[in-house]
Amino acid sequence: MIPQTFIQDLLHRVDIVDVVDRYVKLKRAGANFVACCPFHSEKSPSFTVSQTKQFYHCFGCGAHGTAVGFLIEYSGLGFVDAVKDLAQSVGMTVPEAPRSEHLQRRVAEGEDLHAVLLTAARYYRAQLKDAPTAIEYLKKRGLSGDVAKEFGVGYAPGAWQNLEAVFPDYSAKSLVAAGLVKQNEEGRRYDLFRDRIMFPIVDMRGNVIGFGGRVLESGEPKYLNSPETPVFEKGRELYGLYQARRAIRDAGRVVVVEGYMDVVALAQHGVGYAVAALGTATSGVHVQKLLRQVDEVVFSFDGDAAGRRAAWRALEVSLPELVDGKQVRFLFLPQGEDPDTYVRANGREGFEQALAEAVPLSQFLLDELSSHTDIRSPEGRAKLLQQAKPLIKQVAAPLLSLLLRKALAERAGLTQGELDAQFQIKPASPAPPPRSATPTVRGRTPSYIRPLIELLVMQPSLAGLADREAISQAAGLRGVDQMELTALDRLLEAIQANPDIRNVSEYFRESELRPFFEALEAGLILREEADAGIDVQREVFTDGWAKLVHELARAEGHALDEKSKNEPLTPAEKIRYRVIHQLLGAKGSGGSEARFKI
Repeated sequence: MIPQTFIQDLLHRVDIVDVVDRYVKLKRAGANFVACCPFHSEKSPSFTVSQTKQFYHCFGCGAHGTAVGFLIEYSGLGFVDAVKDLAQSVGMTVPEAPRSEHLQRRVAEGEDLHAVLLTAARYYRAQLKDAPTAIEYLKKRGLSGDVAKEFGVGYAPGAWQNLEAVFPDYSAKSLVAAGLVKQNEEGRRYDLFRDRIMFPIVDMRGNVIGFGGRVLESGEPKYLNSPETPVFEKGRELYGLYQARRAIRDAGRVVVVEGYMDVVALAQHGVGYAVAALGTATSGVHVQKLLRQVDEVVFSFDGDAAGRRAAWRALEVSLPELVDGKQVRFLFLPQGEDPDTYVRANGREGFEQALAEAVPLSQFLLDELSSHTDIRSPEGRAKLLQQAKPLIKQVAAPLLSLLLRKALAERAGLTQGELDAQFQIKPASPAPPPRSATPTVRGRTPSYIRPLIELLVMQPSLAGLADREAISQAAGLRGVDQMELTALDRLLEAIQANPDIRNVSEYFRESELRPFFEALEAGLILREEADAGIDVQREVFTDGWAKLVHELARAEGHALDEKSKNEPLTPAEKIRYRVIHQLLGAKGSGGSEARFKI
């Protein structure tokens, strides 16, 4: 676990404007910077980056975060990798919590494997220059030297122990651990990849984590992939995603294909937003990762039976990951075609025209299910519903789920209500009527808490002017916004533990208070007074804190008054009441006489 002190120190050293501008071109707009949001489609810029406050907020889709959060959402990195990426950019080393001996060994292996795999990638790349047969094969497939270089394409010669020439210790455990070398029952070692075009698999940080090897002509298997290792997990990685990041953002879509050559051939013809699964079926993690980066995912598979099976698998794992406002579609190419052959025959325009006609997930789902039964008969329609039920219930996007159920009910000759009843789906609750203005409640003080939180978010050093003990008695008091009170108390506690806190929402990333602080920060991003001098902020905070203490005391005194109507107060409560009485300088809570049952 990375210490919060390090994360906050890191956020002090990086500039979010520099981080975001590497991926999204920003323009200055007053004190802030703006761009069209990279997380949803829009024509007018609503994505705002604050250099003074060091966070971004989109007023269109609500995306919000720090430099760390931006890398997570934009590049698809995990939290740890995003922190490491930022730290590396400013020359910091990420401290890590003590690990078990087993975990230390795995981490050491992983770090060693990156170096081993990079060495192998360079070797394969160099071998391609002296392999006329491989070069001729790539030329025949229409691949240029520039694209081959971009993807690091290489060649593994046909001998059994080629890597012995580049690794002095061919018996090293790391070669087996990296998936480059295998050992038979007699203990003899040999290269896994031989006489194959080599495609390095790169993670989102640019590290080589594995390889895919394709036979030059005929042979089985057609594609040979690295085994899973401490640095390579097939169900989480996508070939070409690292190279395709910019093109995916520019196009607003990503195409998922079946083979490495498909990805490279599409890039050769200007379709740079293609990726491929790594010898496994598409996983839910793949879909989740892509939908976090783009609004449209198109699966492009061969038109044969195997292609349709792969597409159905992709549909099944996509259902729980669907998000309203984003699309998953399916492109089935003509029999005998794949993206590689199709784009070479029809060019970029032809392929993108085919993409425009790709089938939406909802249509593919209903058409595929309907094709396996005769929906003209009651029995056929019952079978359709029985097969559709477990799939429809997985759809996480509420609006899409509703529309799918309506379309399915129409095909089955039911009303949507009848279908929902059979699927055990509860009807959505009607939207609550607009709330009228809340009447002023005696002792209610939410407006006195939030401004203090805002000031602390802008200037954590103001916490030294606050006394947490003064608000400790307010928990559970009627008329006091308990969410805001908790946020204030937890924020003071956080600043006490980490006086140099840089970004509050990042500090509370794993807390239930994160949405509260993100919304609060969003409200501050366009407010000029948020940049007032420290002297002004100190004066406003001091006055606000005194007002808060006064109002909480009134609320507590009122609560004691109400309790005294029904039962005697305890000796401690009587003492507390007298303290409140003195604090308020009045005859009782809210000016009323004290009513104690002695």
